[in-house]
Amino acid sequence: MKTCEEHPKGHQDSKAAPDEVAVSSPSKQSAELPLLGMHCSACAVRIERALSKAEGVEGANVNFATTRATVQYDPAQTSPNQLREVVKKAGYDAIIADAPASNGAISNGGEGQSIADAENAAREAEYRDQKIRFLTALVLTIPVAVVAMGGHVSPTLERLFNFPGRAYFELLLTTPVLFWAGREFFTGAWSAARHRAADMNTLVAIGTLTAFLYSVVVTFAPQLLAVTSQGHGGHGNAPTGVYYEVAAIIITLILMGRLLEARARAQTGSAIRALMGLQAKTARIEREGRELEVPLNEVRVGDIILVRPGEKIPVDGDIVSGSSSVDESMLTGEPLPVKKDVGDRVIGATLNASGSFRFKATQVGSETVLSGIVRLVQEAQGSKAPLQKLADQISGVFVPIVLCIAIATFMAWFLFGPPENRLTMALLTSVSVLVIACPCALGLATPTAIMVGTGRGAQNGILIKGGEALESAHKLTAIVLDKTGTITQGHPVVTDTVPQSGFESDELLRLVAGAERGSEHPLGEAIVRSAQEKGLQLAQPSNFLAIAGHGIEANVEGRQILIGNARLMRERDINPDEDTAQLLAKDGKTPMFIAIDGKFAGLVAVADPIKEGSRQAVAQLQKLGLEVAMLTGDNQATAQAIARQVGIERVLAEVLPADKAGEVQKLQREGKVVAMVGDGINDAPALAQADVGIAMGSGTDVALEAADITLIQGDLRGVANSIALSRATVKNIRQNLFFAFIYNVLGIPIAAGVLYPFTGSLLSPILASLAMALSSVSVVANALRLRSFKIERGR
Repeated sequence: MKTCEEHPKGHQDSKAAPDEVAVSSPSKQSAELPLLGMHCSACAVRIERALSKAEGVEGANVNFATTRATVQYDPAQTSPNQLREVVKKAGYDAIIADAPASNGAISNGGEGQSIADAENAAREAEYRDQKIRFLTALVLTIPVAVVAMGGHVSPTLERLFNFPGRAYFELLLTTPVLFWAGREFFTGAWSAARHRAADMNTLVAIGTLTAFLYSVVVTFAPQLLAVTSQGHGGHGNAPTGVYYEVAAIIITLILMGRLLEARARAQTGSAIRALMGLQAKTARIEREGRELEVPLNEVRVGDIILVRPGEKIPVDGDIVSGSSSVDESMLTGEPLPVKKDVGDRVIGATLNASGSFRFKATQVGSETVLSGIVRLVQEAQGSKAPLQKLADQISGVFVPIVLCIAIATFMAWFLFGPPENRLTMALLTSVSVLVIACPCALGLATPTAIMVGTGRGAQNGILIKGGEALESAHKLTAIVLDKTGTITQGHPVVTDTVPQSGFESDELLRLVAGAERGSEHPLGEAIVRSAQEKGLQLAQPSNFLAIAGHGIEANVEGRQILIGNARLMRERDINPDEDTAQLLAKDGKTPMFIAIDGKFAGLVAVADPIKEGSRQAVAQLQKLGLEVAMLTGDNQATAQAIARQVGIERVLAEVLPADKAGEVQKLQREGKVVAMVGDGINDAPALAQADVGIAMGSGTDVALEAADITLIQGDLRGVANSIALSRATVKNIRQNLFFAFIYNVLGIPIAAGVLYPFTGSLLSPILASLAMALSSVSVVANALRLRSFKIERGR
């Protein structure tokens, strides 16, 4: 059970990602409770209602697929232990931790790991118990089925199995199948009844108990039912018309279905388990002049950590000495190692490919990138998509409706069926109705697809915050890309040096960079950086003067340097080369005019380079049928030049940071469903305003907080992948819901016998139970197909 104090809410609830450490309001906390004993969506609905009504609870959400409850509560009024008692009173149980670890690590011995260990142990014990019960039921049911139905295969077997005491033999073997192997159905049904509710256990318990008790009466007091000699199975000397094998086979098949379902559902959570398993177990740190290997939970912020070739990086930090190439594919999905030098950031759980280095820990425990990813994925998998609301509403009334249909079926066949076997037919059809109905398929349809889809995204550096974001993303019709840091790299570089006669290119750049050393303007910093990268020796400027809105002036090595726009040149009676400047501007570059000692000396052009893959990403988005627009504060000419290079037609230029959200609103007023992609603090309002906010992982925490989808790598191609994944996931959800609805809509009437007038036969309760057992498995299996979703890579 994880607790957290939540962030204040922003644009909408789904836009805020609660953290697992104290961050704001101490009056509200969140607890995540792994649940035990939950077997169908009706169980989830009942637990959710019980928790929602509990004192001090502000909101509760129970996810049937993940078997977890997420509860927002006031710690002054209730506690995790009290929440567990609420769950137990509802007939189930929950796992909680006694105390959190000192640093809240997810997999280093902290609370998260103790919960994970406790949950895994409980699930494994539950699975082992279920397996033992199924195998025991199978061993006992096979002889019952052979004895009861062997006579239908050949007359020889019929004579062989027609022995005195046959019904007692079937009773002896069926009793432990029902009341030991299948006792969870009866205890679950009783628990639901005590709370004036009904669930899948109710259907199975009533159906099998009806067949069993009917058979017991036939065995010991057949005269009570006036059973004729033409009963089921032709038992001869044995009392006729017993259905022990029906009850036993139903229990066995449903136990088999639950076992298969448990295995399949375990695979839906494989992505998050793989993420949690990435973290290193120990770290090699320097303390008091010694090199020590310590458990991960003993690493503290500020520790100097040593990493050798082939080792996992334990926590997040900044390199202080050495260099290497780091394989970040487990978090970003990109296969190529990333070069790391002094000052570069390294991420915990990534793999050091070559070289050794020392780095300073900056984030440990629950503050690491990996912890944040795991937390976001858990929250996403525990969320509910709007599509699920209808399924939840139906699941809440499903079982009572089925009970009514079963009673109506029994009465109809008993009153209007053939007189010679109307009781038998009434019994068989009502039992078939009870056991074929499957609320589980409805309950699993949405959450399993969300689990697999969000897990697949996380494995490839796409973090989707929840079901609502998934559903909104698949409806998108337009997408707005912020230029700086999204389409472009976000830091300007010198692209052209155009000297006039009498000047060399490098000499011009050296003098200009020397003058710009006194400037804090991004364009000036780009010029200085370019000169330093070329190894040019820069002199210190003197008499530096910034001319607001025009440029700068400085003295470098006794020469007067003037850098600025054409207007500044003309004011100083200098004739600039404006034709060349216009050609540079058409390519999206920013030209700066240079004068030395009062004479025009040339031009230096600076631009923010387009990211590798931006053009491909725009093409992918357009292929998905989206209208792509670029938003920037640049002038129209520069913006159009950048847009042309990447294939964007709609340009929103000269937009102030405060007006970005307004531009998104304008598109929404046109009837478009809009996504906004950005990475800066000034993008946060627009990200929140958009129907779907997508933040580049290279951006600020504020932008990531406001977004619905986060791309860890910061590659624009991930935007198209995230939208394609959302569409595939929603399509999968709809397939699951369609199957679940159709299965029940068709299955229940067939079980009730609507085809009898046309076929002359009824659906066997045994086949009904097999269909029910496999229906949930098929839904989960369909969701698992999302694990093969293809992520488009750069070419």
